[in-house]
Amino acid sequence: MLQDVENLGALQRRLELSLPSDAIGREVAARLAKLARSVRMPGFRPGKVPMKMIASSYGAQVQAEVLNDKIGEAFNAAVSARQLRVAGTPTVAPKSGGDDAQITFSATFEVYPEISVGDLGGFTVEKSVCPVGDPEVDKTIDIMRRQRATMAEVDRPAAEGDRITVDYSGSVDGVPFEGGSAADFQFIVGQGKMLPEFEGAVAGMARGESKTFPLTFPADYRATELAGKTASFEVAVKKVEQVNLPPVDADFARQLGVRDGDVSKMRDEVRANLQREVASRLVARTKDSVMGALLGVAAFELPQTLVEGDSQRLLELARSDLSARGVDPATMQLSADTFLPQAQRRVRLGLLVGEIVRTQNLQPRQDQIRKRLEELAQSYEKPSEVIQWYLGNRQRLSEVETVVMEDNVVNWVLARSQVAERQVAFDELMGGSAA
Repeated sequence: MLQDVENLGALQRRLELSLPSDAIGREVAARLAKLARSVRMPGFRPGKVPMKMIASSYGAQVQAEVLNDKIGEAFNAAVSARQLRVAGTPTVAPKSGGDDAQITFSATFEVYPEISVGDLGGFTVEKSVCPVGDPEVDKTIDIMRRQRATMAEVDRPAAEGDRITVDYSGSVDGVPFEGGSAADFQFIVGQGKMLPEFEGAVAGMARGESKTFPLTFPADYRATELAGKTASFEVAVKKVEQVNLPPVDADFARQLGVRDGDVSKMRDEVRANLQREVASRLVARTKDSVMGALLGVAAFELPQTLVEGDSQRLLELARSDLSARGVDPATMQLSADTFLPQAQRRVRLGLLVGEIVRTQNLQPRQDQIRKRLEELAQSYEKPSEVIQWYLGNRQRLSEVETVVMEDNVVNWVLARSQVAERQVAFDELMGGSAA
């Protein structure tokens, strides 16, 4: 017998499920009988174990399996009949005091919210653009040159662009502080790895020279215990090295995979790869803008089951990442609540995107998936093998399908909203590095 669904809140529902006790008993008996044909016990041949012993050993387990299966079937039939879209897994609890002929349970669950995407015409979506020309290609080649640079020790004062090796120690009010000292520490003068005051004090020093100088930490320094304080640093220069960049010639081109050493061909390949990378990053920026716009056109309750589940997944990912980097997660004060705002945003966007895909028929088509695979594979030496690598694994292919689906949603939103192009500087887009 199925009772009416009880409304417990915006999305939470509860219903009662009643299952005939005799039907459960018959199914348990049938499964035990099937089990008896193959179960082994000491002193008995297979198929000859007394049913009483089988029931004693396996009865509780089989009973639980049957109840789980039957409750699942009854629950699915009930929500399907009412066209309820269940979010997450229901919580099922037995109810006592009922008829012995019936086994009664209550199932508490959440349903997906009704989502209505509002008018996008009044929203402005930012579309990032960044041209790739000769200056951007030159910057990228310069980075590749620096990656292949050689060092030559020089007997002169350190200048900008030199690599310098130093020993240093710092103290505040005469007390050394954590992270304030190092031996054989290397950095490139002018690269910005060190605070400007530190680099300014070291620039112009030669091998064997020492210096003591004051340094005031910025008010927003990441180590809050040092922010705004003035420290005294002692530094000794041990080595000054000149950075020698390789010339852009045939040998350099061959190092980058151009077998005949054609520098012009090398530049064309760098340009093509750079255009693909820039395009990918521009799409990601535009997608972020679109997703931000979507969050403003639909207000709805979130199924807490989904939010809690995503918070837990984010927590597990963070712990795994810490472990992979050699950090004991137990030393960090992390909990699922730490990731609650992120999980809420992810769930809200996921529901919005899913609703738009469903109502606007934006599922990825096979030709779109194939095109995406070809784009991913074109920078590899054997594109066909890369495509087969994706096609041969359902999980990898599913990731590509998700990207295509999100691209469809982005294009759908762009076609219905106000689009403002934003010129993004090349260095900003590439995060300071084109490599």
